[in-house]
Amino acid sequence: MNIKKILIDFFITFIVTLVVSAIVSLLWNLIFHGVSIVDWGTSFRFAIIFGIVFPWMRTRDHKEKEK
Repeated sequence: MNIKKILIDFFITFIVTLVVSAIVSLLWNLIFHGVSIVDWGTSFRFAIIFGIVFPWMRTRDHKEKEK
């Protein structure tokens, strides 16, 4: 895998995770607290963590299959 593919995987994973985390956070606060607030800190944390870990795991699996 080249660096371009890894960066594209990072950004796709980052955006999807950020959107899903924001929606879940909004719905959680709306349903259980009655306030429509998005927890952006947690959403960005999840997006960064998953954006790094998932492409790294995919790259590792790809390298193991080449052996």
